[in-house]
Amino acid sequence: MNASVVDGSVVDGRAIDLTGKVVFVTGGGGGIGRSVALCMADMGADIAILEAIPERCEQVSELVAQRGRKALCIPGNAMEVETVQNAVAETARHFGRLDVLANNVGGVSRRPFVNLAEKNWRRHIDLNLVSNLAATQAALPFMIESGNGGSIINVTSIEASRAAPGYAVYAACKAGLNNLTRTLAVELAHHGIRVNAIAPDYTVTPGTQGQFGGAVAPDLWHRPTPAQQEAIRRRIPLGRPGIDDECGRVAVFLASDMASYVTGAIIPVDGGTWASGGWVRNDQDDWILPPQPID
Repeated sequence: MNASVVDGSVVDGRAIDLTGKVVFVTGGGGGIGRSVALCMADMGADIAILEAIPERCEQVSELVAQRGRKALCIPGNAMEVETVQNAVAETARHFGRLDVLANNVGGVSRRPFVNLAEKNWRRHIDLNLVSNLAATQAALPFMIESGNGGSIINVTSIEASRAAPGYAVYAACKAGLNNLTRTLAVELAHHGIRVNAIAPDYTVTPGTQGQFGGAVAPDLWHRPTPAQQEAIRRRIPLGRPGIDDECGRVAVFLASDMASYVTGAIIPVDGGTWASGGWVRNDQDDWILPPQPID
């Protein structure tokens, strides 16, 4: 056993192992949700996927099976509360337990708030907030009844904690999700259920690369121009976009016993963008705060 001693307690180096755990992922067919599902499977978990695009649901299920784990593919729209409730119940029946909920589903399109019709902002709310509420409320009875605790991982955004012009409703939903994360962490602590969130910024996913349907196919993705690459380098301290697996690996940590004392946390997975607070690189690689000249 690979172990170390901290304050007299033995910390098992295998605590990242998720063998025997069952994970339910909303929007698990593409992007960050897909990575969460596959990274969890890599660590031994069995996976249930709720996904609106059937080809992606089947694709991820096959990849989970290739890792030697069990998969349950549930095609469905996470914006429909009854669909989410039924999917969670089906997961618990199929596997006999539910240990981890990954609330990943979400999305956004840019438009000034004044130009949004009611149907637009209601769709944003259903997608980015109501879906999370529905899945969480559906999963909790199974976690509480088991007596084994559990882990809820919400995928929020750094836009939850800064102004986001053109994305007002999305940012408001993500801010609500941050507060839900902290509030439920307190409410559920006596059940041993931990609630945390990861907060990405720009991450390479099918959606950000222009692929909105069909099985995930990186060959079909848009490629950034040199100007776009340079803009990313200037804005993100680590100088590149995020990779979905970088979110998936943080989610694995939060699901595991390595994070047994972590709850109510919002963890940026953003290459330092939140920390930079609007500072950008100029041509000399000095950090400046616009509107100073960048040349």
